Amino acid sequence: MRCFVAIELDESVIEAAGDLQDELRETADLEQGDAKWVKPEAMHLTLKFLGEVSEAQVEDVCDVVSKTAQKHTGFRLEVEGTGCFGKPARVVWIGIAKNEQLISLQKDIEKSLAKAGWPEDERPFTSHLTVCRINNAFAGRKLAEIAEDYKDTHFGSISVDSVCVFESELGPTGPRYTLLKRCKLKGE
Repeated sequence: MRCFVAIELDESVIEAAGDLQDELRETADLEQGDAKWVKPEAMHLTLKFLGEVSEAQVEDVCDVVSKTAQKHTGFRLEVEGTGCFGKPARVVWIGIAKNEQLISLQKDIEKSLAKAGWPEDERPFTSHLTVCRINNAFAGRKLAEIAEDYKDTHFGSISVDSVCVFESELGPTGPRYTLLKRCKLKGE
């Protein structure tokens, strides 16, 4: 099964992300298939993508993530700004304000899983929520231009008291995520 470690979003952030998607779709007036929009209720802040994990390894992954999470106290994240990956844009995203506790948690999860045999990511961690994936250069240029108008927008806050291990099943209507384990951070 395909697995990843992520932080779940507060309902207000999910709603704000959906509103942004509606505004981008309406303003861009794209053709069907120009962009693949992430369902707001499926959005999450990915800390570590593991890829294929055997059923025998799932318990070990959950155990490593749980023990690592317990070393960190809860914190709040501010969700703000928009941006794109690629030129022309291939992904439109909503940003997460720089937060040392988030960076520490992500690095700790990355290192703990590496010690357990999962390779470390070669790319640096970039905290973001994926809004859509873009399928052609024309749509990429258009969405990047429109997303620029939201670069100073505040989309809400996330109260982080746990990290989750999810299974991702790919399907014709998009991925479906199943919670495998919620790993609580230590109390304040």
